[in-house]
Parts: sequence; C-alpha cells; structure tokens
Amino acid sequence: MTWRAPEINRTNEPYVGDERTMLEGWLDYHRQTLLLKCAGLTAEQLKTPSVEPSGLTLLGLVRHMADVERWWFRIRAAGQDIPGIYGTDEDPDADFNAVADADAEADFATFAAEVEAARKTAADLSLDKTFPRPRRDGSADGEFNVRWVYVHMIEEYARHNGHADLIRERLDGVTGD
Repeated sequence: MTWRAPEINRTNEPYVGDERTMLEGWLDYHRQTLLLKCAGLTAEQLKTPSVEPSGLTLLGLVRHMADVERWWFRIRAAGQDIPGIYGTDEDPDADFNAVADADAEADFATFAAEVEAARKTAADLSLDKTFPRPRRDGSADGEFNVRWVYVHMIEEYARHNGHADLIRERLDGVTGD
C-alpha cells in the first residue's frame, strides 16, 4: 500500500484570548495549514519540485519547519544542547536539498515530534525570557525574547504556506486557504 500524507482537521485560530493563547493558536493554525497542503499526497508527490529552476518541494518545507521548530524553541530559546536535524557541514540546507531519498513518512513523524517538543519547551518559558541574538561570527548582537520567537514562527509558516499553496496547485490543482 502506498503511504500518503495524513488528512488533517485544521482548527481555527482563536478569536479571543490572552497573548499566549493567541500566539499559540495562530502558530498551531499555521502548523496545521502546512500539513493540510500535504494531505493525501504520496511520498513521490511530496518530493516533486515546484517549477524549474527551483527545487522547492512540500517535503522540503515539512523537513525545514521541523528543523526550524527545533532551532528556535529548543536550541535558541531554551538553550538545549542538541543538533539540528537535517543540515550537515557539506549541505547546511539538506532539509530542502536532500529529499530525493528521504523517507516522507519518517519526516512527517519527525515534524510531529518536533512540534510537540517545541510546545512542551515553550510552555515552560516566559514570553519575556530573553536569549542572545547571535551574529554569524559567533558574537552576540543584542537579544531576542520568546515572544519574538512566536511571532517569527508565525511569519515563517505563513511565508512557507504560501509556497506550499503554489506547489500543491501545481501538483494536482488543489487550492484553498
């Protein structure tokens, strides 16, 4: 039997709530939107690039967002000493680039695990908690706070969900929000 990306029942973003409720609700909405864009597709479809010369794929987006969840919530905000998921010294963008031989089902499980780990990690962090804003040379250039991470993650998903919408339409004509 051919594996297909699972169907998703997306929940609406909250319409009323305190700051954390709104941030978490909108982030979850966008997480679910990415999965909705992939729902029902085979591994091969998920690995199909959008349009030349771009190599961007839906599976690459899922892998990238798993890595981004880990990077911002666990590594940066919580200071956990854990490696990234896909990147290597030879290919720092392997999340996007190394999808041809990737196991889509395993990558979807990794995404789900990273979202859950990010939720658990963030629940223990104050929105006002700060951490250094690193520069490429390793020095610090100010600070971020956890509130910024939430807003950035919502922006990151929103941008990539636009990409996902176009890729999905190119694959099978499915459109939607």
